[in-house]
Amino acid sequence: MGLYSYEVIDRQGRSITGKMNADHEMAVADNLRKMGLTVLDITEVRESPLSTLFQRKRKVKLDDLAMFSRQLLTLLESGIPLTRALHTLSYQTTNRDLSEVISQTAQSVDSGMSFSDSLMNFPDVFSSMYVNMIKSGEVSGNLDEVLKQLSDQLDRDKSLRDNIKAATFYPIVVLCFAFVVVIAMLVGVVPIFMNFFPEGIELPVLTKIIMGISGSLRSYWYLYIIAIIALVYGIRYYLQTPSGSRSWDRIRFKLPVIGPLLYRVVMARFARIMSTLLPGGIPVLQALETAGPAAGSTLVAESINVTGVKIQEGKNLAVPLEESGIFSPMLVQMVAVGEESGNLPEMLSRVAGFYEEEVATMAKGLASVIEPLLIIVVGCIVAFIVISLYLPMFNVITTIG
Repeated sequence: MGLYSYEVIDRQGRSITGKMNADHEMAVADNLRKMGLTVLDITEVRESPLSTLFQRKRKVKLDDLAMFSRQLLTLLESGIPLTRALHTLSYQTTNRDLSEVISQTAQSVDSGMSFSDSLMNFPDVFSSMYVNMIKSGEVSGNLDEVLKQLSDQLDRDKSLRDNIKAATFYPIVVLCFAFVVVIAMLVGVVPIFMNFFPEGIELPVLTKIIMGISGSLRSYWYLYIIAIIALVYGIRYYLQTPSGSRSWDRIRFKLPVIGPLLYRVVMARFARIMSTLLPGGIPVLQALETAGPAAGSTLVAESINVTGVKIQEGKNLAVPLEESGIFSPMLVQMVAVGEESGNLPEMLSRVAGFYEEEVATMAKGLASVIEPLLIIVVGCIVAFIVISLYLPMFNVITTIG
């Protein structure tokens, strides 16, 4: 699926431009004509890897999106038409990026495009889950209830992210502080100790290593900065590739202490999205196609693709989930029970609630577990530098003795 920019004329003769995701150019033209628009131009948007790295992305937080959903729900329940409600929110929203998106969405709806199709033009703001839920609300005529479910889902997702941030904030701060201390010792302390060493003395290997690093850091500091920037962007580009994203998933789920927390976050998000989509009348296959990528794991998304194929072959949902080896046994068992009882959304909601509570509990206790480990690591790094500097002095004292 690619991204296409288009220019059209609506029924009132106004020129409208926008973007749409589609499999090919003809699909874009067909969709626009079905909306009663006259197509002037369609161009595929091609972006180089470098442009995707440096391009500015819209900054729309989950709480902004949840607030927009709740405000739109309030206006619609008050009897205000959709287009007028969107125009009103575009002026009231404090987030500039979201305000611009809402304004363009309102213009698209004014021109005859459906609300869900208008949201598809902004995949970096509205996820596939959000668009599919809105589409189901439009079809069933129950958009108010769908907006309420979306608001609740976004609040839960924000809570999960807040728990992760709370759990990782302390380790990140400590590691950054340790990095600054090490750099300060290499740049400021090591040169002072080098003046204390007598000329001609044979230095230990550890001391030579520390002195070499210190000298290169002071003489070629700009090369280190260039190397760090290149490394960061290289890793970032690699993680955007399928193989890189897959490898990162395998690594992060096996990390000590933090790995189980990240795994439970993915399981909770997958179960919660499925439990939100299914009651809205969305078919299981379409719900899986949405929940897989939205779970935040490439391994989960790839296993969901295989799961969809096996469901089409006649298997129950629980069987391919278990065969994938990615999903937790509890989630698989609850899915099996839900399929047998005909109450799959409720079972998935219970699983999501269980994992969300576990994530909150683990996040609170994570700092107490990681704190001693970080102290040991930082202490070992500092001790390595100090011992390397004092070894030559010990040798001199031993020789004199």
